[in-house]
Amino acid sequence: MNDPRPQYERAAEQFAAVLKTVTPDRLGDPTPCSEYDVRALLSHVVGGAHRIADVGEGGEATATPLDVEGVADDGWSAAYDEARHRFAGAWADDARLGQEVTMPWGRVPGAAAVGGFVMEVVVHTWDLSKALGHPLPLDQALAEAVLPVAQASLPAGSRGGEVPFEAVREAPAGADAYGQLAAWLGREV
Repeated sequence: MNDPRPQYERAAEQFAAVLKTVTPDRLGDPTPCSEYDVRALLSHVVGGAHRIADVGEGGEATATPLDVEGVADDGWSAAYDEARHRFAGAWADDARLGQEVTMPWGRVPGAAAVGGFVMEVVVHTWDLSKALGHPLPLDQALAEAVLPVAQASLPAGSRGGEVPFEAVREAPAGADAYGQLAAWLGREV
């Protein structure tokens, strides 16, 4: 079984770096993830980090929204750092990766749950980066690792209903791994 924690930490570090470029006046800007503006996207990612920490601590992840409330306009970096720290503690025990956990999509080994959240962080990093005009270069290796996982776990024909992704879009010619991933997950690249 592969250990997804180092990849998660790398993805989370990258998201944190892009997050540090967000200024309060940008929180209402739209993102490529059509249901979120920047503030809602940050809330979703911080809430998701707490959700995967809950799972690592022995809780169950339900299909309820991941959002968090009460974060000050200038407090998103601190809120995300707190969630990342909680994740690290919750998943510190190697044995937890092999234990079955409950996620919205079913019972899976802990490693699969963390791996699924790697994909979440990577694609939402692209969403945030695009919304901000790509303030920093993104780690292509992360998107290259996640793209085949997304294609295998979220096939084009399974969209709609309980699958929270829009139809696959065609990536522009020459799109990098992030562009291909975003298009696969229904974003306009």
